[in-house]
Amino acid sequence: MRVGYFIIYQRNMYGGISIWQLLIIVVIVVLLFGTKKLSSLGSDLGSSIKGFKKAMSDEDDNKPKADQDADFTAKSIADKQESAKKDEAKRHDNEQV
Repeated sequence: MRVGYFIIYQRNMYGGISIWQLLIIVVIVVLLFGTKKLSSLGSDLGSSIKGFKKAMSDEDDNKPKADQDADFTAKSIADKQESAKKDEAKRHDNEQV
């Protein structure tokens, strides 16, 4: 039992925050700001998080499932050959310059 306590103590001593340090921080914050200010701050934070979640879910609902993939039109083989010829002509013109 003594070894377990020693390991926890060592871990907190080298950079961890113990429960007592957290309690001191909470007491200082409450003394500085007061409980009314902290409760209004908490409710404002909660409402902003709720609004953000609602906006994200609305965005996902409005987007149709078929349009989630990339927009492109299917090309026929003739269209591909024409675009390949145009690309080759552009490369040829660039080589001559």
